[in-house]
Formats: sequence, structure tokens, C-alpha cells
Amino acid sequence: MIAFNYETNFELINEKETSDWIISCIEFEGFELGEVNYIFCDDEYLHKINIEFLQHDTLTDIISFDYTLGKLVGGDIFISVQRVKENAIEFNTDFRQELHRVIIHGILHYMGYKDKTDNEKQLMRAKENSSLKTLNL
Repeated sequence: MIAFNYETNFELINEKETSDWIISCIEFEGFELGEVNYIFCDDEYLHKINIEFLQHDTLTDIISFDYTLGKLVGGDIFISVQRVKENAIEFNTDFRQELHRVIIHGILHYMGYKDKTDNEKQLMRAKENSSLKTLNL
């Protein structure tokens, strides 16, 4: 089950299509959907979580808490809509494209993809791009 929750003045236009896309990405990687909660919020909300749970006093676009068990993907994914909007401008891309990149980024972490080293970042970006190509929104 995928649930979309809103802690800011934002709402996905196409929740069903987005859910279907996420599920197809999970299944393509040989995993199964468990329970995934997306929480869309603002910078202040996510900054508090970053300080409280990760002891990082920085702004970020996404924080994910991974509850995946084996091949059953699950977790809570917090996304700052403010940060995604600013990143879209900085990276000269469409807001929806950047939002969906962040949406799938959290899921890819749950399936074992990392982004600490340059090689990991390169593979993560390739997986994000591959997933985005299958998005029909």
C-alpha cells in the first residue's frame, strides 16, 4: 500500500498513476510493495526531522526511514516540496520531473541503492533516469 500524506499546501494531481508507477518500478527490481508512506512537507518540517533523528542541521529535499524486510519494500519518505521546487530551478528542470525523481529516489534506497560514493551516485542517477522514462504522467 502506498499512502500520500500532506503537511503543507501541496497535493499530487495524480496519486493513482504515481502509485502505479512506483509499484511497477519496485516490481521491475524484483521486489514487492509493502507499506510506503509519503509525507509531503515544507523545509521547516523536514529540517526539524533532520535535526531530531539524524542530528543534521541542514536543509534537504528527502529523508527516508527504511522498514524494508527482505524483498518487501516499506518505509516513510518525507519530501520537502519547497526544496524540490528550489532544486528544480537550480538544476534547470521541470518541478514535476524533479518531484518524481525524489519520489523514486527514496524507493531505490529501500531496494539497496546508495549514493555516498561517486560510483553509487552514478548508479543511483541511472536508476532514477531509467525509472523516470517509464513515467506516463
